[in-house]
Amino acid sequence: MDFLFPLLILALLVPMFFGIRKQKREAEKVASMQESLKVGDQVVTTSGLYGTVVDLDDTTVDLEIAEEVVTTWLRQAIREVRAEEPVVEETATATDTAADAVVEESAEQTETRLTKD
Repeated sequence: MDFLFPLLILALLVPMFFGIRKQKREAEKVASMQESLKVGDQVVTTSGLYGTVVDLDDTTVDLEIAEEVVTTWLRQAIREVRAEEPVVEETATATDTAADAVVEESAEQTETRLTKD
């Protein structure tokens, strides 16, 4: 019975200790990512805004969110750096040719389809 209380305390403190360590590790990883930002990086902010870094300061980052639209953000607002996505060239496929072969319905067919009960 004398060992029950220390074991209970130990059982509660060990998971808490490991949780705090994991949080610190994640925070260090995010801080190092925010410090290593460079011009041209494609990033996502904590609010979900996608943009490209166009200028950096000690505490702020200027993001281009649309063509010639630049906004200023705190470095801490950058959640992640997006990986470059390869550009896939569009090729003509059977679905493209099938989409071109679609025939529009006549006015009478549209009226018939809309008035059916």
